[in-house]
Formats: sequence, structure tokens, C-alpha cells
Amino acid sequence: MLVRWPTEAEQRARLAERHIPRLLLVDDGMPPPESLDCLEDWIRLPAPESDVRARIDALLTRSRAHLRTVPEIDAHGVLRFGSSWVSLPPVEARLADALVVRFGAVVGRDTLRRSVWPGTAPGRNVLDVHVLRLRRRLGPLGLAIRTVRSRGYMLERAEPPDGVVPLLTEAPAEDLRLEDEAELQVGVPAS
Repeated sequence: MLVRWPTEAEQRARLAERHIPRLLLVDDGMPPPESLDCLEDWIRLPAPESDVRARIDALLTRSRAHLRTVPEIDAHGVLRFGSSWVSLPPVEARLADALVVRFGAVVGRDTLRRSVWPGTAPGRNVLDVHVLRLRRRLGPLGLAIRTVRSRGYMLERAEPPDGVVPLLTEAPAEDLRLEDEAELQVGVPAS
């Protein structure tokens, strides 16, 4: 996440608590802060796009090494991913468990039904409702459940679109004062 320093100091602290990688965009003439952890870096503006991109790439590399890359679910229904976690109700925990075991692979609807409701056959809509609820719970952790048409569902890491760097403010890209013509898109992707 891009954070303007010192303007968004509170946002920086919240992200650090959640172990989310941060690139601090230090305003010209302001002293840089002391880094809180290995998931933080800073760059003084104005800066060439290539320098900003290099810092972002380095942060992403460090975060992949530092944080969990595959979700885990325990016997109590607590799903952990990266440095975040969510407690799931029993039905959603069984559904998540079936998807976590096959993380990144398609899991058929029948397999999910048997995993969640062994010995019974709930209607099609029952599974769909629980998948929808689970999607909402896992989204904030950076996970997505994808529908694979005519085959089932797949749990995977949610990635922003190529070239989009999430930003914590609605500041227009030109306010970042990058020296080069920026192909780097700054902002929150429209949903």
C-alpha cells in the first residue's frame, strides 16, 4: 500500500499492526520515519517511476517471504492467511477446509457438498449461499473463491489487476509528482 508521509501517519500505524507492506511516499523536505519492520520502505517525492516500481517490487518480494502464502485452518474453525485470521462458523469452516486442502485447484460442487454435509444432499442454493458468505469473510484476508463454470470452485490469493497499486487515499495520480510519465496506475481499482 502506498502511504503519504507524514500526512497518513495513522494509516501507516494501522497497516503496520496488520503486517501489510507499505511504501511511504515522503513529502519533499520532510524527514523520513524510522522503519517499523521489514514490510516497510520509503521514497522521497518527486521520484522516477522506475524507483517507485523497484521499491514496490522489493516490498512484495519481502512480504512473500515473510508472510504465509498458503492459508491454514485449525480444528476450531480459525482460518489464517498471511498475518490475518478469521473465525468461521462450523458450516463455513468445513467448506473452507475442503477448499484450503486443495488451495489453487478446482474443487467440484459434489466434493464440497460431501465435505460439508456428509450423508445429506442439500439443494444447490444452500451451497451457493454458504460460498457467498465465505467469500465475504475471506476477502479482507486477501483470499478469493473463484467460480469455475461447470466444474466447481477454487480458493486462491486475491491479486489486484496488473499494474494497479492500491492507494489509501483518493488523491489523484498527478499529486504523487512522479518525474516520468507514469504508466504506474495509482488508486483503488473500481469494483
